[in-house]
Amino acid sequence: MADIAIRHDWSRAEVAALFALPFNELLYRAHTMHREHHDPNAVQVSTLLSIKTGGCPEDCAYCPQAARYDTGVQAQKLLQVDDVLARAKAAKAAGASRFCMGAAWRGPKDRDIPKVAAIVRAVKDLGMETCATLGLLGDGHAQALKEAGLDYYNHNIDTAPEFYGEIIHTREYQDRLTTLEQVRDAGLKTCCGGIVGMGETREQRAGLLQALANLPEHPQSVPINQLVAVPGTPLADADKLDPFEFVRAIAVARILMPLSIVRLSAGRQQMDDAVQALCFFAGAGSIFLGDKLLTTGNPDVEADLALFRRLDLYPLEVVEQTGTVHADILDTEAAGCGQGCGCSAAA
Repeated sequence: MADIAIRHDWSRAEVAALFALPFNELLYRAHTMHREHHDPNAVQVSTLLSIKTGGCPEDCAYCPQAARYDTGVQAQKLLQVDDVLARAKAAKAAGASRFCMGAAWRGPKDRDIPKVAAIVRAVKDLGMETCATLGLLGDGHAQALKEAGLDYYNHNIDTAPEFYGEIIHTREYQDRLTTLEQVRDAGLKTCCGGIVGMGETREQRAGLLQALANLPEHPQSVPINQLVAVPGTPLADADKLDPFEFVRAIAVARILMPLSIVRLSAGRQQMDDAVQALCFFAGAGSIFLGDKLLTTGNPDVEADLALFRRLDLYPLEVVEQTGTVHADILDTEAAGCGQGCGCSAAA
């Protein structure tokens, strides 16, 4: 991997200037950066499961799991270990190497952490990477999850600091930064990104990516979500984002955070194959595999693997390191057919 100066001092003007580049020039720069530090034909594959659905007290304007919105999502209790383990085994068999678990809480209570830790241990024992998104963490929570074998903690900052108050009122932007600090201090990897298409301006999209790139440590995984406008939420009638504007966001993220894995995340069900291909070219190196993301739709497994074959992409495999809860990610060509079928890939 070539040496590169990782920056945490990007100005808003610099990021806005990247967004303003001619489209082909931006993609050229992003793809050049991507192939210098990543295999341009490899995609990390994750599966996301809601382990505790609905009933969230927050008021995030995009979220169908907020109890205050009538979206048809019914509140459910935390799933049992065996139920989660069955889904994780199926995800691994389908080609997923990372299993991500989401709970619709403002944040877990102390009594919830041992239950989640047991789930994490069971999934980790399958040889998969583990990721959890549980909301705001309390004292000692991050360390307990790390000791259980958690690899990544997801906590998105959602949008630019100045637009945040238009989307969420029940928690402060600083609350999110505090949880991210706890996660880093515990030695966990961070998964942190945001959502575009919520009515923000391009300048505010630049603000989101500037905030991510200027964190004390770049997130190892950066999910870029396109809004899924769910009936019943305040953003149900939001104007759809131009698909090329979404590709620009992927490309700028790639340039700002060269070593991070940029994930083409929620909203793929609304994208045609050509737009997804542009995202992969622009630097997206990860997707969620499966037909659902928590409570919203996602392309099905067979469609994704067929697209991988058409684009000559292949999934990445996790190879465990002795004596560490983390894992190195290596491509599957050495272990499998390399054609994206998932025959020996563990997501």
